[in-house]
Amino acid sequence: MFGNMVSDMMVKPHQSPMFDNPAFYGLDYEQVEFKTSDEVTLRGWLIKGSTDKVIVQSHFGVQCNRAGYCPKGKGIIKPWKSNISFLRQAKYLAENGYSVLMYDLRGHGQSDTGPIPWVTWGPEEAKDVIAAVDYIVARDEYKNANIGLLSICMGAASTTYAYGLDHGLADRPNIKAMIAVQPLLYDYFLDAFGMPSFLRRAGGKVTKDRIGYELGERSFLDDTHKVNVPTLVVQNQNDPWTNLDMVNKYYDGLPCEKDMMWLDIEKNRFAAYDYLGREPEKIMGWFERYL
Repeated sequence: MFGNMVSDMMVKPHQSPMFDNPAFYGLDYEQVEFKTSDEVTLRGWLIKGSTDKVIVQSHFGVQCNRAGYCPKGKGIIKPWKSNISFLRQAKYLAENGYSVLMYDLRGHGQSDTGPIPWVTWGPEEAKDVIAAVDYIVARDEYKNANIGLLSICMGAASTTYAYGLDHGLADRPNIKAMIAVQPLLYDYFLDAFGMPSFLRRAGGKVTKDRIGYELGERSFLDDTHKVNVPTLVVQNQNDPWTNLDMVNKYYDGLPCEKDMMWLDIEKNRFAAYDYLGREPEKIMGWFERYL
């Protein structure tokens, strides 16, 4: 029983409702869908700005989707008390001349689940990031566009894994820059979260039965050396759910032009996700340099 409960918390798909819409912000957009290399259908919004620069936004995992975070259905203890709308930074980007592809990773929002019908914290979702980039380049109006990757938490993990794959993101010349927001490895999260060891073992056994391996067996830190575009890493220094040494290892492993932005905000991991939309100009300027 405990094993299923813990595993469900970490890998159960479709845990968050679609609570927002670009129409609420007066944005010109299109509903889109596209397939991954393993034939998973992903769905999203393509918000129309210019055709020469596009941001591909990959959201964080499990309790999120392309719209962001909504506390509805999150139980008594909620990590954040109000909606975090990722359309706020999308609106800012569109107003500054970018198109934005916001899509649901597999098992989230309105996208389908994959052959492994659980959330894997990045290894499987890496295929989704590649598919999103390839979808943009395959459209005639965007085939010559410069692409920026806005990759948040599990989105950052998935993007980094995607750089490590054969014929992965390192082979996509249209990508010019990345912003990686609070990359997080599973084991470091559990350590910081303080989950008792007996619950970790029970949950890990169930998860291994579900996806074929324990989440802690994979690490995107092994793939940082293949990231080949200028990368800004953003991290709340007061985040209680991570290990800042791990974030530094991620940053140190990047061989590309890079910078680190430490935020000094509320002692809550979700505060940085909220900050993206409240202060977008302080972060999105990274894309202005390279796109």
